[in-house]
Amino acid sequence: MPQTLALYMQDKHAIPYELEMARYAESRGFDAIWQADTRLARDGIVMMSAFLATTQRLVLGTGVLPIWTRNPAVIAATFSTMYELAPGRVICGLGAWWEPISSQVGVKRERPLQAMREYVECIRQLFTMQETTYTGDFVNVKGIKLDIIHGDPSPRPIPIYIGATGPKMLELTGEIADGCVLNYMVSPAYIREACGLLEVGAKRVGKTLADIDRPELIVCSLSEDREAALNEARELVVQYLAQEPHIMKASGVSEDLLNEVHKVLGWPATKEQVQAAMKLVPDEVVQMITAAGTPAECRAKVREYMEAGCTCPILYPLMPDIKPVIDAFADFQDWKPA
Repeated sequence: MPQTLALYMQDKHAIPYELEMARYAESRGFDAIWQADTRLARDGIVMMSAFLATTQRLVLGTGVLPIWTRNPAVIAATFSTMYELAPGRVICGLGAWWEPISSQVGVKRERPLQAMREYVECIRQLFTMQETTYTGDFVNVKGIKLDIIHGDPSPRPIPIYIGATGPKMLELTGEIADGCVLNYMVSPAYIREACGLLEVGAKRVGKTLADIDRPELIVCSLSEDREAALNEARELVVQYLAQEPHIMKASGVSEDLLNEVHKVLGWPATKEQVQAAMKLVPDEVVQMITAAGTPAECRAKVREYMEAGCTCPILYPLMPDIKPVIDAFADFQDWKPA
């Protein structure tokens, strides 16, 4: 289900405002919204349903739904329901969640690759509307099907995407998924490597990289006030330097900077610690892993990501006002790479 331009909604903005901005983005030619289901903030399914009910054309995807929090049969029924609400406008985006939140709520993320394979295979079979029996290490269902008695019983052509970051999950995604939701806070160099790993997995089953859709979450802090935009992004960068140092290393952040930030930040980091750590992070690091700065700088950075292999930028607006981001990218023919 290819898209050209999308927004990423998390929990930074008020829900009524996000619904208003979704309608505005749709009017300006955006194709999709990917809704976060992260931390313990907003439920992605509730938000997707709200967006589907208040727009006419936008595709909605979960970016991404943790597999450990729902049974695969429940996931299939959930997305089938949203498909009834808006046929052809739903993407099932799945992820393996992250630490420390998973263990804090009692979830053991054991063998996430095998678990992901089983969930995808079972959910895809249930989307055919046929009776399904699946026996695995993590998924065990017997003789079940989506119980559509009064509605349309035809198969649900719902694409399944995986939010993949690590090398092995990227390869698995290329093998079993329709698309990959590429992570944010990474460099274009990382995206090129990720696409290579997706291609490795795709080739295992006779596919090519072109068969795998590759939307990418991209932090976008945009303002004519360049310093304000950079500082807004810098605060998020600092948190990722502390929480996801392996991703930062993969993107080219120096070991020295990581060590300096870790000396300042505790876990969980206080606001004062974040403010102190922000002083350590130079503009070039912020702009290496985010689209931050003036509108021209942000468009140029998104172009870099697309040239590296991203098929659709999923813009995550950090500034309080989302409209300037929508306006800056609405005329996508001006910046879309050939």
